[in-house]
Amino acid sequence: MRISTANTYQSSLDALVDRKASLDQVEQQLTTGKRVNRASDDPASAARAERALASERRAVSSQRAVDASSNAMALTESALGDATELLQSAREALLAAGNASYSDAERSVKANELAALRQQLFAVANRSDGAGSYLFGGQGANQQPFVDAAGGVQFHGTSGTTQAASGEELPLTMDGQPTWLQARTGNGVFETRAVTSTGSAWIDPGSVTNPSQITGSSYSIQFTVASGATTYSVLKGGLPTTQANLAFTPGQAVQIDGMSAKISGAPANGDRFDIVPSTASLNVFDALDKAVADLNTPGRTGTQIQQTNSSSLSQIDSVLGQTISARSAVGATLARIDNVTGRLAALKLSSQTARANAEDLDMTQAISDVGNQQTGYDAALKAYSMVQRLSLFNYLSS
Repeated sequence: MRISTANTYQSSLDALVDRKASLDQVEQQLTTGKRVNRASDDPASAARAERALASERRAVSSQRAVDASSNAMALTESALGDATELLQSAREALLAAGNASYSDAERSVKANELAALRQQLFAVANRSDGAGSYLFGGQGANQQPFVDAAGGVQFHGTSGTTQAASGEELPLTMDGQPTWLQARTGNGVFETRAVTSTGSAWIDPGSVTNPSQITGSSYSIQFTVASGATTYSVLKGGLPTTQANLAFTPGQAVQIDGMSAKISGAPANGDRFDIVPSTASLNVFDALDKAVADLNTPGRTGTQIQQTNSSSLSQIDSVLGQTISARSAVGATLARIDNVTGRLAALKLSSQTARANAEDLDMTQAISDVGNQQTGYDAALKAYSMVQRLSLFNYLSS
């Protein structure tokens, strides 16, 4: 078969171009550090790398939402911590105000202290995250959640919470109504009240002695004083019970269906104390307002001071417990955020590893390939130069 000089030239040129293209490809891979720079380099690996990249970006996007929730919950936990300290200060002020040696003027000073703490607490309840959202606004976090109206503090937020768009139930806000306006009255199970107290008796908040005996009914303790003897009778729902005309000993606890309440002092004839089921209706601001009003009331008897202070302390303890519970719930959310952050970090690392396995270059192999391709290209270049010298004109000129 006859092979023309032009065909020889073209074959040598094609080989040279192929070698140059191969050399350029491995040099590009070495420069970028990637084995797959275009989908045409390895379609299957390029698809795997693209899926891994999408997974990595989803993890990064979710982490941004998780970070937003973490920041909001950290601010909320700090606010609840401040509220706890303020309520503890209010409790200390109430304890001091119960000192029997205090005058009305001294109790008024404590009332002013409580009023100042109440204003600070109101500011904490309306604290924002610095970006226009209120921490305790619930789903209506774009407006101030609590308004100090004539009838007391009202919640103008929206119940519920705003969730971060992370695929996890992570809040950006907290529903402030249960935290600030819905603590349980009394000791959390029942509430004691002095309905009629013309003597020198007062009742404490009471305690639960046997939870299984709690009936959820309302009770009245009515006193009778005759011939120097003081007795009491217990009514359940307004009806007489077996506890009738029992001798009363000051300071001794009265036991009623798993509940215990101590009545101190000397009751007068017709005095009445009630025990009613606790409800989730205690407003922290109303509790402080009532305490301030009581302390500012002059001319009260020692019994009245003891009774109102005992009731106020019970209410402060209840709202303090509610605040601590809310803070614990936020702490649990922050712990869950840490777990989610760990899972997202693991997912991101896994995606990065999968992407690297699909498209990254083996540098040792790449350096070897560059050397081989360079040798092949030099050989092809030398062969082409030799073919060029086979021209008849070159032969004649020599």
